[in-house]
Amino acid sequence: MNIFGIGLPEMAVIMTLALLIFGPKKLPEIGRSMGKAIRGFQEASKEFESEFKKEAERIEKVVKDPPMQAKIEPPEPKALTTASAESMPADTVTDAEIVEEVSSQS
Repeated sequence: MNIFGIGLPEMAVIMTLALLIFGPKKLPEIGRSMGKAIRGFQEASKEFESEFKKEAERIEKVVKDPPMQAKIEPPEPKALTTASAESMPADTVTDAEIVEEVSSQS
């Protein structure tokens, strides 16, 4: 039995030292907390790995898709045009009428 490069005799020595240092009452509590910490680390590791794979797949998809093509649209007609006197409503005053009125007052 070889765990993390530590054989059975070394593991027995470590367990005996832990039992002597922490005592029989505290040892199960320490084991539970270490187990929870290891489990939390494994869950975080799996979540990180799945997020990493999702992002790698998304990037691969973007790279494989053909690039977007730019299209030039024709310019829209200009909205402002000079209006003729016939197309204006009757109550609209034209520039020519204003100029005539101003010049007649001077």
